[in-house]
Amino acid sequence: MNKNLKISKLATIALSLVLMTGCSTMIQPVKSDPAQVGYKSGVHDDLISLPEPNVKIVVGVYKFRDQTGQYKSGTPIITYSTAVTQGATSMLIKALEDAGRGRWFSTLERESLPNLLNERKIIRQTRKQYLSDDAKKKIAPLPPLLYAPIMLAGGVISYETNLLTGGLGARYFGAGGSTKFRRDTVTIYLRAVSVKNGQIIKSILTNKTILSMKVDAGLFRFVSFKRLLEVEMGLSSNEPPQMAVLESIEKAVYSMIVEGVIDGLWSFKNPKQGVSVIKRYLEEKDPSLQPEFDGGGNLIRVGLVSDSKKMKRRVVQSSVEMPAESAVSIPVTPDNGKNNGSEIFESIPEPLQKDDNPYSRYRSYEFSP
Repeated sequence: MNKNLKISKLATIALSLVLMTGCSTMIQPVKSDPAQVGYKSGVHDDLISLPEPNVKIVVGVYKFRDQTGQYKSGTPIITYSTAVTQGATSMLIKALEDAGRGRWFSTLERESLPNLLNERKIIRQTRKQYLSDDAKKKIAPLPPLLYAPIMLAGGVISYETNLLTGGLGARYFGAGGSTKFRRDTVTIYLRAVSVKNGQIIKSILTNKTILSMKVDAGLFRFVSFKRLLEVEMGLSSNEPPQMAVLESIEKAVYSMIVEGVIDGLWSFKNPKQGVSVIKRYLEEKDPSLQPEFDGGGNLIRVGLVSDSKKMKRRVVQSSVEMPAESAVSIPVTPDNGKNNGSEIFESIPEPLQKDDNPYSRYRSYEFSP
C-alpha cells in the first residue's frame, strides 16, 4: 500500500512538472520582438528635423571612448565586462549622419585609419607589381584622402549608479505587494577642435537618467486546515545603458549644431526655418534667455531677461548696438546666408586639381592641403 502511494505521488509530481514546462512556453507576458532597423531615442526626431545648413561641414572622429573605467558590479564573481558600452564612436558617427537627414556633416573615417592606409598601400603595390607601364598610364592614381578641418573628441566621462533608490510595499493578512526603483546617470562630453590651430571652438556636456523599476505582489494564506496557498508575481523594467548613451550623444550633436548657429560658427541655409529651433533650444536650456531676430530670421541678440524688471541685462549682439546702461555686448558675426566673416572660417583656396577637389563645395577652417 505504501509502495503504491509513493508511486502515485511520484507520478503526480512528474505530471505537474510536465504541465508547468508546457505552460511556460505558452504563457509569455512579454513577447520577443523581431530585429529592427535603427533605434529612435527621445531626441532623434529633433536631430533629423534640423533645417538644412548653409554649407556642409567636414569632420573627423577618432576615438569617442568610455573614460569612466567602470566595470559591471553586483555579482560576487570578478567580471571584465564594462558598465558602459564601448561602441560610443559608432554611435557618434551615426548621430552625425542623421543630423538634418545627412545634410549637416561629412564624416571621415579615422577610427580605422591604419586599416584604410593599409588597403590603399595594397592597391598601390599591386598596381606597381602586376601592371605594365602602358596599363599604369591608363589607370588614374588614387585620389588624396579628405582632410578634416574640424575634429570631434570627447567621450563618456561619467556613469553614476544608485543616485536615487527607494521603494514602497504593504501587506495585510499575507496579501500585498511592493515596488522598488533605482536611478543612474550617464554623462557625455563632446567638443569640436579646429585642426588649424588646435583651438576648442565649442564644447557640450549632456547627461541622461537611467531608471530601473521592479514591481511584485504575492499572496500567502491558509485556505483551509493544512492547506496553504502561496502566489507570487513580479515584473521588472531596466532601461538599457547603451540606449541612454546613444540619446545623450544625439543630444550633444543637436546642441552643438544649435549653439554653433547662435555663436556664428555656421548657419542655416534658410534662417527663418531655424527661428523655432533656436527658441525651443534656449527655452529648454534657460527659460530666461530671450532671442531676438530680424525680418530675415537672422539672430540679432540673446538677452537675459530679469524676472522682476523684465529688462535685458546681458546681450550677445552683432550689428545692433545696445545702450551701455542696459546691456554688456559681445560681438558675434551672423552668416546672413553668405559668409559669416568669422576669422575661424575661410573659403577653400583654388583647387589643386580642378576637377577632383572634394573641398571645392565645402567651407573649412584656415587650412589647406
